Amino acid sequence: MITVTGGHGFLGSYVVEKLRARGHRVFAPTSLYDLRDPKHVEAMFDAAHSDKVIHLAASCGGIGANQKNSGKFFYDNILMGVNLMEAARLNGVSKFVQVGTVCSYPKHCPVPFKEEDIWNGYPEETNAPYGIAKRALLTMAQAYREQYGMNCVYLIPVNLYGPRDNFDPESSHVIPALIRKCLEAKEKGEKEIEIWGDGTATREFLYVEDCAEAIVAAMEKYDSGQPINIGSGREISIEALVNEVAYITGYKGDIVYDSGKPNGQPRRRLDVSKAKEAFGWESSTLLGEGLRKTVEWYLQQSV
Repeated sequence: MITVTGGHGFLGSYVVEKLRARGHRVFAPTSLYDLRDPKHVEAMFDAAHSDKVIHLAASCGGIGANQKNSGKFFYDNILMGVNLMEAARLNGVSKFVQVGTVCSYPKHCPVPFKEEDIWNGYPEETNAPYGIAKRALLTMAQAYREQYGMNCVYLIPVNLYGPRDNFDPESSHVIPALIRKCLEAKEKGEKEIEIWGDGTATREFLYVEDCAEAIVAAMEKYDSGQPINIGSGREISIEALVNEVAYITGYKGDIVYDSGKPNGQPRRRLDVSKAKEAFGWESSTLLGEGLRKTVEWYLQQSV
């Protein structure tokens, strides 16, 4: 049995589907279990009798959400990870897959980001509490491997997008926020949309189903304590991304950049060579194709 925390969420729902399609038995706990509470975590293990755990549950969001919830994001994420890893150890779990975040990398990390650079500086300030909470869990995973012989694996995905994403304007990440903004402006006949920052920051995006494939592959084939980047390896500026989303959604108005708002990290692109070497995975969905699928899904939900 494999427990997948966050298994009803955006990424987790795809991971659960792919595991089951490969014949794995899966337990996806509901929100009835508060993973910040050790007693709830122990009750979850008692209910599941799982041999393996994939920890995906997280408190997270875009730049605005990180600024508003810096303390909550740190507290929630570090407690969930600590409680789950310790309970997994006590319950004799044979493998624990901890999913981290690209936000853990230093603000001025050399591009492309290599796994060994994750400790070489402080993360970008707007998402540092979230990133450092996840970074601490890498240390815990490696310490538990060293002291207890626990097979803890740590994966570092980039920004994800795709169908089933969170489109709430208060907490969504950049792609769903842009899609919703463009479609609503088009529907209302608005002549312009406003974008945070100056458009020069770059990001790397990974289609959610590709990421789910990577996680399942790592669960089945990867057993090292060294962290592994999970990404597309392709970089795009926010300005180019906005133009692409506007084109796909049919928005033809003006695009105004608010340089008074934060850009976030200046550049993001991962070195993704180790994932291919270690367990034969690489992304297959190009950004344009993935964006079209995401827009189509969102429009279907709005009908």
